[in-house]
Amino acid sequence: MPIVRRIAVAVCLALLSFEASAQDAAMFRGDLAHSGVYAGTAIAISPALRWKFHTGGRIVSSPAVAGGLVYVGSDDGKVYAIDIKSGLAKWQFKSGARITSSPAVANGTVFFESYDGNLYALEAAGGTLKWKFATGGERRFAGRNLHGTLPKGETMPDPFDFFLSSPAVWNRIVYFGSGDGNIYALDTASGALKWKFATGDVVHASPAIADGTLYIGSWDSWFYALDAATGVVKWRFKTGEDPVIHNQVGIQSSAAVSDGTVYFGCRDSNLYAVDAATGKRRWVYNNKGSWVIASPALRDGRVYAATSDTGLFYALDAKTGVQLFSLDFRHWPMFSSPAIAGNFAYIGSHSGKLIAIDLTKGRVAWQFETDASKSVGPTYTGADGTPNYAAAFPGNFYDDLIVGVDRLMGVGAVLSSPVVVDGTIYFGSMDGNLYALER
Repeated sequence: MPIVRRIAVAVCLALLSFEASAQDAAMFRGDLAHSGVYAGTAIAISPALRWKFHTGGRIVSSPAVAGGLVYVGSDDGKVYAIDIKSGLAKWQFKSGARITSSPAVANGTVFFESYDGNLYALEAAGGTLKWKFATGGERRFAGRNLHGTLPKGETMPDPFDFFLSSPAVWNRIVYFGSGDGNIYALDTASGALKWKFATGDVVHASPAIADGTLYIGSWDSWFYALDAATGVVKWRFKTGEDPVIHNQVGIQSSAAVSDGTVYFGCRDSNLYAVDAATGKRRWVYNNKGSWVIASPALRDGRVYAATSDTGLFYALDAKTGVQLFSLDFRHWPMFSSPAIAGNFAYIGSHSGKLIAIDLTKGRVAWQFETDASKSVGPTYTGADGTPNYAAAFPGNFYDDLIVGVDRLMGVGAVLSSPVVVDGTIYFGSMDGNLYALER
């Protein structure tokens, strides 16, 4: 073959290879800036179930898609690599505890954190352990008289602290937060510590990176901007406090960055827009007492966000924070973060449904119900369509809170954030299934 033709063929193959992987969603929220925007074709009408894969535990983890495989963690302590076409597991890896961190895939390696306190690096093709890094140990955020439950003097782990920090990979460094209060930066090849930064409490938000800066919030109620190369603080931003029952305090939401602005939600019921360079507040949108746990999605000058207690999905003008439209989902919380493809947003609900929203019309296009939602959902759904908290929660003791949360999760709640790749939507459910939906 003439050399010119060989070069042309090589270029074409390279381009094809790039195009084949261009829609991969290799880390939480799809990219380092956590935009939540996916290149995959939108599904405008009720989808078909392509396949579902059942794990041995509930799925909080959001999937990552790369190289023809879907990677997801489960409460059974395993990470699974599943073939996107067949829905069959290629491999699985067992850690020492539940995995609610979302995997990140880079340079042939899968990174994730487990509740056993380790950050794992696995060979992506076969699941072989490359290395693991031990943090100071995982724990959930805790406070006295949490959510107003009894006994008042007891320090209680928060049962709504579901997520672990999902790693971000940039410039051969993997970044993540930990329940020991630190933000870590490790060498991707060896797991060697590059730097760590201590906050005042648990860090379960996931880092976003833009222009060499890492953005992340902590349960200490501060939001941090760190130099990604050194870990040095550039600025920090203070959110609200609640010293009485620790109900309205701390940052679970992961940040999204666009056009020089950082957007993130907080347990103080606010969605914040902060200048990415200076940390100065640009605007704040108050949700009237409802947490903002879901991470916002950003596109075309709009911010798309969701609330907890009030179960709202809304669009705001990114520059001003003015509301453009809002949808009410009858007080079913949304901890899942929205994914945008085409003119549609997809988001999971505690009701056990994946909801598709037509962004041009500001209305629901379709809903997909998980298996557990079909079977268990009616038990904990009131006649008006709202959560039946009286049926779920037997009392106001802390133990009753644990029972009630477990019951509501049992309806197949979707806390996992969906991803859209090549016209297929992937998401996990608390019924233990990873679902793949297609047109």
